[in-house]
Order: sequence, then structure tokens, then C-alpha cells
Amino acid sequence: MTTTAKEFDFISPSDDKSAKPQELTYFHTLFYAGIVGIAGGLVATVYYFVLEHLLEFVWEVGRESVLRWFPVWLPHWNYTWMVATIGGLGVGLCLYFLGLPGEMAIVIDQVHDAGRLEPKQTPGMIATSLVSITAGGSLGPEAPLVQINGSIGSWISEKLKLTVHSMRIMTFCGMGAALAAFFGDPIGGPLFALEIPHRRGIEYYEAIIPAMVAGICSFGIFRLGTGLKVGGIYNFGRFGDLPSLTWLNLLEGVGLGLVGALAGILFIGMFRLMNWMIQSIEHRHILLAVMGGLGIGWIAVLYPATLFFSEQQIETQLLAQSTSFGLVTLLGICFAKMLAICFTIHGGFRGGFIFPLFFTGASLGLAVALGIPSIHPTIAILCCMAAINVAITKTPISTAIILTVLSDTTILPVIAIASFTSFLLTSNIGLLKTQRARTTATLSGY
Repeated sequence: MTTTAKEFDFISPSDDKSAKPQELTYFHTLFYAGIVGIAGGLVATVYYFVLEHLLEFVWEVGRESVLRWFPVWLPHWNYTWMVATIGGLGVGLCLYFLGLPGEMAIVIDQVHDAGRLEPKQTPGMIATSLVSITAGGSLGPEAPLVQINGSIGSWISEKLKLTVHSMRIMTFCGMGAALAAFFGDPIGGPLFALEIPHRRGIEYYEAIIPAMVAGICSFGIFRLGTGLKVGGIYNFGRFGDLPSLTWLNLLEGVGLGLVGALAGILFIGMFRLMNWMIQSIEHRHILLAVMGGLGIGWIAVLYPATLFFSEQQIETQLLAQSTSFGLVTLLGICFAKMLAICFTIHGGFRGGFIFPLFFTGASLGLAVALGIPSIHPTIAILCCMAAINVAITKTPISTAIILTVLSDTTILPVIAIASFTSFLLTSNIGLLKTQRARTTATLSGY
């Protein structure tokens, strides 16, 4: 294996240039992948409990206590926008004092170039993401966990003085471990971590098996530590039994993929428009965070279902209440959630947008099923969830697998068709500008 001088600098940040970087054997790679996975599962468990306690304190215990002091003339819904705005201020202060932790685009850039994530950014990411999510922002824990666990893989690699090639694999193991725990899928989660750096498929193929080993270990530790059940988390049985799949359902997958792709393009347009609107104040992080929190709060006042990162809200606010929504209301929720995600990201909040995108797709799918009763609601919802996420993240393989696991359904072929339809239609339209092909240097380093 050949290693460039530039790669050597990234391997050993210390001043000792005499230590020759080492390449792990295959079985050593799997061994350390397991260690990274166990560490990732423990980190995800701790993060989960801290976040759950913060959410309970602010939105249940704290809400009851504060509302007792509200004057009679002040409606209780004001608590929502007040907390979101105060949370925005907290995010701004975290960014000001702790620095700007890497968002997903930066993580992708780092794993391509250096093969590692910067551990020094981890404390800032932990604090900022916890405040962001607790404030009700439309971003979830996946990006913070990717940063934290990916940096654990990088840190272990530095201690072992590994080559960039082996370091990148360990970093992917940490990223895959994070997503395996978060999505509840030890296969789809690691595949997502490997797909998202690129726009056209998995290219760091040598990391697939190690990342899955790490994902399995992390998944097991996380489920054991949290007591969460293994399997799907959404109840699609309320829509009745799924029919036996036919060629017509496959065509529905194509059409729903097109609908989701168009929704994804609309979201990208909204995101870029808002980015253009705030260019003059883009470096005023506290002001932007407060404005972001205010926007999130008022959107949630009008559409309460849009609050938070939507892992639970897909079930409680959409699926469980599906019979009470009309077509216009569902489309309004879909658009409002897109707007809330834009406010959250441009406000400087830190987190991941996968479940928020799933939420927009679920509301869009419900609207489609309501407008075209011949399409089974389960098929419409899952295909739109997949298509809009793929339009943004370019992860058709892992998205189809993850949604099949989350839904406990057997319609993987239709979801896959919707995913790849969206993928093909939006392959030249992207949100994460750092997504790119594997470079010649990393190939020669293999």
C-alpha cells in the first residue's frame, strides 16, 4: 500500500514523524470495529437518556410549573414559541462560546479528505445538539451521534497510529454504529453512513463489513441499555392488511417516487432561498439562532405536529390521527415541516434531518392516499417517506432497508422502486455540496 505525505500528516497529529503508520489486518479491523461499536452503543445510550430527561423536564414537568404562573389572559400555547425562542438563544450562546461544531456537510468533507472526524468538535456538538433538540428544533440526534462516535473511531485510530485507509474505516465504523443505534437497524444504519458521502452509490466498499460489525454491536448495546423493543416502531396495521403485491403496485412506486422527488426539489429550493435571504447576517450566530427558534416556535403554534425531530410524531401526530386530517391540512403540515427544518438548520441548530424528512414524506403520502383512494395508505406513506429523503441524501439502498425495518412491512420492492426513482430524477440536484466521488488518492491508498 502507498501512502502520500499529505495522508501521513493526518495520521499522526503529534510531532513524532518517525512512527510508521500501520495497516490493520482484516481480522484486527473487525476486532476494533467491534470495540468501536460497543463504545458507540454506550454513547448512544447515555445520549438517549440525557435527551429524554431534558425533553421531559422542559415540555412536561417544566410546562406544568410555568403555566401555573401564566396570567388568565395569556393562552397556554404561548409557552411553545417562548421555549423555542429561548432555546434558540441557548443555541446561539453555545455556538459563540464553544465554536461551530461540524454539520453533516462538514462531516462528509472530513471523512473524504482526512479520513477522520475532529474529536475537539465533539463537546460543542454535544452541548449545542442537546439544546437544539430540547428547544423543539426539527433536527434529530443522528448527526450528533455520527460526530461523537465517528470521532471515537478516529481517536482510536490515532492512538494506534493507523494509516489513513484504516483510520477512515474506523471512522465509518463509528458513524455506522451511531446510525445503527438511532435507526434501530444494524444493517441499514451502517449502509446509510457509507452512502451519504457520495451522490452515486457506495464507494468506500472496504468499510461495509467492519461498519456492519460495529453496527450490530452498537445496536445490541443500545437496545439492551435502553430497553427499547427490537423491530418496527410504526403501526401501519391501522390502515388494514396490505394486498398481495402486483405489477400495479410497482408502477405506484414509480409515481410516488416522482411525487417525493418533486417534494424534495421544493425543499431544496426553499432551503436555498432562505440561505440567500440571510446572507447579510450569516455570521451573526446568536441573532440567527434566536430568529430560528422564533420561527420554529410560531410554526409549531400553527401546526403543533411540526415540533421536535418527529421520530415519535410520525406515529402520534400523523398515523394515529390520520382520519381527522383533510387533504389541505396534510399538505399544509408537509409544507410547514419543510419550513421548520429550514428555520432550524439556518438558525444554526445542530442535529440531523432524516426523521424530519420522513415526517414530511409521511404527511405527503397521507395526502396522496386521501386524494387517490386506490393507493393503499401504507404504500403511499412509505414510498413518499423514502423518495423525499433520497432526493436530499442520495441514499436509496439504506433508506429502503431502514423504512422496511421501521414499518415492519414486506413491501421492500415498492419502497426500493420509489427510492431509486427519486434518486435518478434528482441525481444532479443536491443539498449536501460536499457529497462527491472517492478520489484517486484514496483509491491508491487502498
